[in-house]
Amino acid sequence: MDVPRWQDVLDAHERIAGWVHRTPVLTSRAIDRIAGCELLFKCENFQKVGAFKFRGATNAVLLLDPAAAEKGVATHSSGNHAAALALAAANRGIKAHIVMPVTAPEIKKKAVSGYGAEITWCKPTLEARESTLEKVVSSTGATFIHPYNNFAVISGQATAAKELIEETGSPDIVMVPVGGGGLLSGTAITVKSMSSHTRVIAAEPEKADDAYRSFRTGILQPALPPATVADGLLTSLGPLTFRVVREYVDDIICVSEQVIIDAMRMVWERMKIIIEPSSAVPLAAVLDNKDLFAGTRTGIILTGGNADLDNLPF
Repeated sequence: MDVPRWQDVLDAHERIAGWVHRTPVLTSRAIDRIAGCELLFKCENFQKVGAFKFRGATNAVLLLDPAAAEKGVATHSSGNHAAALALAAANRGIKAHIVMPVTAPEIKKKAVSGYGAEITWCKPTLEARESTLEKVVSSTGATFIHPYNNFAVISGQATAAKELIEETGSPDIVMVPVGGGGLLSGTAITVKSMSSHTRVIAAEPEKADDAYRSFRTGILQPALPPATVADGLLTSLGPLTFRVVREYVDDIICVSEQVIIDAMRMVWERMKIIIEPSSAVPLAAVLDNKDLFAGTRTGIILTGGNADLDNLPF
């Protein structure tokens, strides 16, 4: 399984440029004072579909040859990847078949159907998602676009960090949350290519710490049933993302649920922008480890803004 390289990121950025937003980098003096460092927030909550996932999905859809594209694309996802793939497919005028667990957040169900995807519901287990997807793919001939363990998806996600560094120069640290590792591996490839001295640190909920355990042991660990407010980080690393993480990532830090909720609330209150719980995990890690980040310039990718307004953790 080939790992994306810097040229793949450059090609992806050129390919998706007309389709994705170049999102702003925002700062907050108030949060800097509290954190004791300079924070640079790359706002992918302002991306189309409200999340960075649109970058990778668009790259993957645009790379399909005409014969494959004609049969459409398929995936299983409870959230942002589903919406991203649905819109990317609609933009190319092809069908998207999405397998979603019945327990997916209401806002994410609405988004996926709003982009015209065909939804197949399943039970909320990985086994149910995968077996339902298999049936959909075999009956439609659609191409399965994995949410993170996919070369084209990783190359697309990597473009967010490219824009961050182009805009801010070389930060001391770049931070992202980690679930399946698509954004983390893409970010790590970009950062080490553009600014080799910059450290790449991922943040993960203590209650979904499989990436942390995989990173520490060097062996891919399965996700235990996660019970975290950060619903975008429930999946475990894939073989491809794990390879990249082992090669390029400097550290993974775990944070408690309460610190994640406090960090999310801080961004809402101080910056007046909406982020979802998963987006708050890196800031939570900074606030919980002030000695580690003291005096640094740290870039944080705010991964998405699709918060369930009927079910806010605070």
